[in-house]
Amino acid sequence: MFLSSPWRISLWGAYTVCCMSVHIAIPEPTSSDTAYNQRSLPPYLAALHSAGVTPVLVPLHERRDRVARLLLGVQGILLPGSGFDVDPESYGEVRIAECAESDQGRAAIDELLLEDAFNLQKPVLAICHGAQTLNVWLNGTLIQDLKTKVNHSPGRSVPEAHLARISAGSRLAQLIPAGTRLEAQVNSSHHQAVKAVGGCLRVSAVSPEDGVIEAVELESASHFVVGVQWHPERTYTSSAFSRAIFSAFAQAAAAWQPRQSEVSVGQA
Repeated sequence: MFLSSPWRISLWGAYTVCCMSVHIAIPEPTSSDTAYNQRSLPPYLAALHSAGVTPVLVPLHERRDRVARLLLGVQGILLPGSGFDVDPESYGEVRIAECAESDQGRAAIDELLLEDAFNLQKPVLAICHGAQTLNVWLNGTLIQDLKTKVNHSPGRSVPEAHLARISAGSRLAQLIPAGTRLEAQVNSSHHQAVKAVGGCLRVSAVSPEDGVIEAVELESASHFVVGVQWHPERTYTSSAFSRAIFSAFAQAAAAWQPRQSEVSVGQA
């Protein structure tokens, strides 16, 4: 259902004004946890607005044809976090006790958004659960429950939970000021992470203390696809690196032009 909030956007309202500015589709984080949605969505929307783009909220209950029509008017996709876990069956594993339930409504919409983004080479920014979904959609796997010396789930109140070491030559490395170390302090609110990296993805950041993968990117110079395990939307106002991530995403969306990808990547 649509959320009762000042930023509620109807499907058709968003579609009719799509030519007025750059629009980014963002699905509701969950299909059933209204409190989580109300708490987590505003920072994403604020970060997108601050980066100069207009967020278009995608409700999880809509028919695929209506969502597909909505996507005609957007130039990029942001996959947010969620209080649910990705279904282990989607990457060929049996759910362990520590793995939370999955959200089939969110999973179905994420698949549709990723299909659109990869078929038309629209920019993608995937955050936390979104990054895990991206990896699995590209046939990667996940660690169902992290057990390391690093606390990866201290929560939203800890803005600098641990270090992320950025891979040289990556898109994220381009956002680090020249002459400084390729690393950043990041927040952390996850108990799962990428295990086997999905096809056409490269690792672009790791937690150096335990080797946990913290970011992945598509190996493509022309298609902006970045997935980060932390939450840059939560530190947008305090972190230049977080702002740079959203700015790079917004610039890629602004530069996007409609075109059909020569090769469709991912699950059909």
